Amino acid sequence: MTEAVLPPPATVAIRPLVAGNWKMNGAKQGLEEALAIRDALAVNVVAADVMICPPATLLMVMAEILAAEAENATLQLGGQDCHVAMAGAHTGDVSAEMLQDAGATAVIVGHSERRVDHAETDGMVRSKAAAAHRAGLAAIVCVGETAGERRAGLTLAIVGRQLAGSLPDGAKAANTVVAYEPVWAIGTGLTPTPTDVAEVHAFIRQALAARYGGEGTQMRILYGGSVKPENARQLMAVANVNGALVGGASLKAKDFLGVVAAYAI
Repeated sequence: MTEAVLPPPATVAIRPLVAGNWKMNGAKQGLEEALAIRDALAVNVVAADVMICPPATLLMVMAEILAAEAENATLQLGGQDCHVAMAGAHTGDVSAEMLQDAGATAVIVGHSERRVDHAETDGMVRSKAAAAHRAGLAAIVCVGETAGERRAGLTLAIVGRQLAGSLPDGAKAANTVVAYEPVWAIGTGLTPTPTDVAEVHAFIRQALAARYGGEGTQMRILYGGSVKPENARQLMAVANVNGALVGGASLKAKDFLGVVAAYAI
């Protein structure tokens, strides 16, 4: 008989992650914002890992500048998407191996904008997450419901389906992060209540624990969707919220650091 897997106790320590998704924004002047974030982290210690996911055009130069100007890099870098193949005839695409070579340690997969704009299915997202693992990158796998799905009471059903279909077998806490981003909250200024966030994150934790056992109890679950300095501390204090995936507020160092400050020591 298979032993039931219980969700982790509240005392389990999971190091948070605050990741900034720049989306299709940023040119070379954006490097100054990255340096400002890096410099601030050097003097203001936070109890969290901090990452920026810039456009692929900036990734390598950003990695080189950050590494050249700091002996102990505290700002990690990630990609925004990857192809499932290592290489080949895929004009315009970037492989996970290319992202790793450019200086990334992680990559976002399955963001709602990719699922909608590029018709990415759960199966495609799962293949991309597996590609990230193949390249030695952590996969930040996004899930979340639309406004219509929430109104219909389908939030947990949708999130559960996406989790089951988008996460590869054998995922580990060290290489897999789940980001819950209610689609209706992204870029709208709207956010679920802390009670709503707690319900979904508890559901995700139980699903991860049931599928991956102890690894699932340690996977980081990020909240994303109009996270900003004004609400970050409240959202980051919710049970099973292990950090944030930040959109627009990550483009300016001051705003992003205001979110990171939720984990100030």
